[in-house]
Amino acid sequence: MAEQVDTSIRTLPLLALKNSALFPGLMMPLAVGRKGSVAAVEAALATEEKELVVVAQRDPNADNPKASDVYNVGTRATIRRHHHSRPDQLDIMVLGIERVVIMKVEEDGYMHARIRPLALPDDASRETEALSLSLVELGTKFLQLAQGGAVQADIARMFAAEQDPLQLAFMIASVMNLDAAKEQSLLETPTRLEGLRIVLGWLSHEVDVLELRNKIANEARTEMSKEQREYVLRQQKRAIEQELGEGNGDQAEVVQLRERLAKADLPEDIRKEAEREMGRLEKLPAAQPEFSVIRTWLEYVIELPWKKHSEDALDLKRAREILDEDHFGITKVKERIIEQLAVLKLNPEAKAPILCLVGAPGVGKTSLGQSIARALGRKFERMSLGGLHDEAELRGHRRTYIGALPGRLIQAMRRAGFANPVLMLDEVDKVGHDFRGDPAAALLEILDPEQNKAFRDNYLDLPFDLSKVLFITTANTLDTIPAPLLDRMEILRLSGYSEEEKMQIARRYLLPRQLKQTGLTAEQFVITDEALHKAIASYTREAGVRRLEQVLGRIIRKVAVKFAEGSTESVTVNDSDVPELLGPENILPEQARKELPPGVATGLAWTETGGDVLYIEAAMLPNGKELVITGQLGEVMQESAKTARSYLWSHAREFGLDPDKFLNSGLHIHVPAGAIPKDGPSAGVTMTTALASLYSGLPARNDTAMTGEVTLTGLVLPIGGVKEKVLAARRSGLKRVILPRGNEKDLRDLPKEVRDEMTFIFADRVEDVLADILPDLVCTPIPVVPVRAA
Repeated sequence: MAEQVDTSIRTLPLLALKNSALFPGLMMPLAVGRKGSVAAVEAALATEEKELVVVAQRDPNADNPKASDVYNVGTRATIRRHHHSRPDQLDIMVLGIERVVIMKVEEDGYMHARIRPLALPDDASRETEALSLSLVELGTKFLQLAQGGAVQADIARMFAAEQDPLQLAFMIASVMNLDAAKEQSLLETPTRLEGLRIVLGWLSHEVDVLELRNKIANEARTEMSKEQREYVLRQQKRAIEQELGEGNGDQAEVVQLRERLAKADLPEDIRKEAEREMGRLEKLPAAQPEFSVIRTWLEYVIELPWKKHSEDALDLKRAREILDEDHFGITKVKERIIEQLAVLKLNPEAKAPILCLVGAPGVGKTSLGQSIARALGRKFERMSLGGLHDEAELRGHRRTYIGALPGRLIQAMRRAGFANPVLMLDEVDKVGHDFRGDPAAALLEILDPEQNKAFRDNYLDLPFDLSKVLFITTANTLDTIPAPLLDRMEILRLSGYSEEEKMQIARRYLLPRQLKQTGLTAEQFVITDEALHKAIASYTREAGVRRLEQVLGRIIRKVAVKFAEGSTESVTVNDSDVPELLGPENILPEQARKELPPGVATGLAWTETGGDVLYIEAAMLPNGKELVITGQLGEVMQESAKTARSYLWSHAREFGLDPDKFLNSGLHIHVPAGAIPKDGPSAGVTMTTALASLYSGLPARNDTAMTGEVTLTGLVLPIGGVKEKVLAARRSGLKRVILPRGNEKDLRDLPKEVRDEMTFIFADRVEDVLADILPDLVCTPIPVVPVRAA
C-alpha cells in the first residue's frame, strides 16, 4: 500500500529483533521473552494505539541490546494480537505501518525511541514500472521453483495487484529467506527504484540457483538406478544407526568374516584366492551389488570341508552286524562293502570306489546307501538326479549371473561337513538332457577317480578334491546310462526277492515299522505265515517290497480301527481274513496250465517288477502266406519269432516236419497278455518250441518253462534275469526250467531252498530243448540232470 508521510515526531517503546527486520505493510509473529522487550510490549499495549518501534539488532548475539546495538532505521508497528504462551514469554502479532528514523533512544526499564517518518521521494517512471513487472514475473517463478511447481494462487495475485513498487519489493523479499543485514539494507533504501533494483538482483540470483538445483536434481533422478537409490537409502540408514549408537553392521560383518577366514583350515592355493577376494570385499561399500556376491562366495569357501575328514569305523565285525540289521539278503553288496573296509584298514589312502546299485524298484537301493554310511561311520548325503536336465545343477552357475549358486554337488559337501561322506546319486538312469546341457556328461568328471580330485565348480572356480567321497549311484536299468559313464562305475545288481525272502523281510523290518507307525504292539497284532503268504502272492507283484509294505500297512490300519473303537483283545489275522481286510485279490498269478495243446509253449520273462511266466501260442492259417505277430511285441521279439520260423523251416526234414506246411500255410503267433508291451531276445527257444509243437502236432510238456535266445543256426545263447525268471516259474508251480548252458553260473544267485526244489536243464542247441520238451519229435534227447546246491 502507498506509504503515508507523517512529519510529526513521536516517542514510542522500542522492540529490538535479533535476526530479522519488519517491513511496512506486512504482518510478523514474534515471541518476546527478554525482560526489557516484554516491558516495551506491555508499555505499548497500555496505550490506545498499541504502537511501538520494531528495529533489527546489529549484533544478533546481544541479549541486552543498548542504543548502540540497533540500527537507525526501523518500522513503526501496531500490535494486533497478543497472549502469554508461558509466564515468562509473550506472543504477539505486529503489523508494520511505516519506515521511521530513530533520532534518539532512551532507557527506563525498557528502551523507547524518539522517531520521525523516513521520507520517500516520488520517483515513479517507466523504469520503475518495468522493474515492477519483472519483479512480479520473477517472483512468481521463484515461488514455483522453491515450492516444486505448487504456487498458491492468492500469493501470485497479491504480487500482481500491488501498486506500490517498494511495497512489492518488501513483499517479495519477505518470502526469500534473506538474512537480517539484507533485509535492513532494503528497509533503508532511499528510493523506490533503488529498492526494486536491489530485490531484483537478489531474486535473479536465487532463481538461477534454484534452476540449477532443480536441473541437477532432475538429471540425478533420471540417472539414478535402483542400486544407486539403495545406496542412498543405505547411507541414510548408516547415518541413522551412527546417530543412534548402533554401529556399522556391514563393517562388523566384514570383520567377522575376516576372523572366520583366518581360523578356516584351507589349502594354500585356496587361501591365497580367498584372501584376494577378502581384500576386495573390504574395499567395497556394502551397497555395491558385488559386495553380497563376494560375501556369499567367501562363506561357501570358508564352510566347505577342504581338509576335514571323518574317521572311518574299521571294525569289520560291527560293519557286518549293521548291514545285516538293516537289510536281508543282498550278500554280494554286503561283501563288497566289507572288502572296501578291509582295504581302508590296510591302506587309508586308497581311493573310494564308485558303486552302481542296479535293481527293480523297492529292493532297497536307497536305504542300502544309508546303511553303508552307518557301517563306515560316515556322513550320508543323497542327491536325486531323476528328471535333471540342466548341467549347471551339478556344476553350478558362474558368479556373473544374478542369484548364482554352487552346484548341488558342492552344496551336498557343504551340508556333509566332511570331505569323505557317502554321497548317493539316486536315479542316475533317469538323467535327461536338453539345450541347457547334458548332466550325464558332467557326471563323467565327477565319477572319474583320476579327474574328481580337482573338481571345479563353475561358481567357486576352485579345485575341490572329491577322490575320498564314496559315490553310490542307483538305477532301475542300465539301458539309458551312457556307455562312458557306465564304464566308470562298478555294477552291483540287486535281484528281486523270492517269496521266502519277502516273508523274512516282512517279519524283520516291515511289520515292526508299520506297527510302530500305527501305535500297535506285537501282542495286539499277530499275522500268520499263511496270511502273510497270501498278501504277498495275491496282492503284490514286484521284485521289491515297497508295495508289500503298503499292503501290510492297510491290514494293520484296519486292525488299529478296532482298538481305537475300544477293543482290547489281541487280533490274529489268518489267510481267510486277508480278502475281508484288503478286498478281492488284485493279482491272479499265471498258474501252470494242466494241458498244453499243440502250438503252445511255456516261457519266462523278466520285467522291472520281477519275473513272469509267458505262454506263447501259435496257430497255422490254411491257404495263408503271411506271418502275423500280436501281443504288443517289440522289434527284437518279432525278429526272434522270424528266426524261430526260419530255423525250423530250414531244418524241417531233420525234425520230421512237413516243409509244405511252412510253404502253404500262414502263421499267427500271439503272446498274452496283449495289453502289456514285451521285448527282448530270451523268448527265442520258447517260440521255436511252440512252432515245432504246432507243425508236428505234438503237445509240449506242461511242467517245464524255458528261456534263451536262438540263432539262425540253432544255438541257444545266454540271457539275463535268471533269478527273477526262475522265481516266477516257482511261483506258478513249475518245477523244471530249461536254461542256456552259459547261464549255469547264475544259479549261484538263487536261494538255497530254490536250488534244492527246482530241476534245471541246460541246453547248447535247439535240438537239446526240443528233445526234452517234445520227446516224440525226431531228435536225440539230452539227459536231464538236476542241479543241487554245492
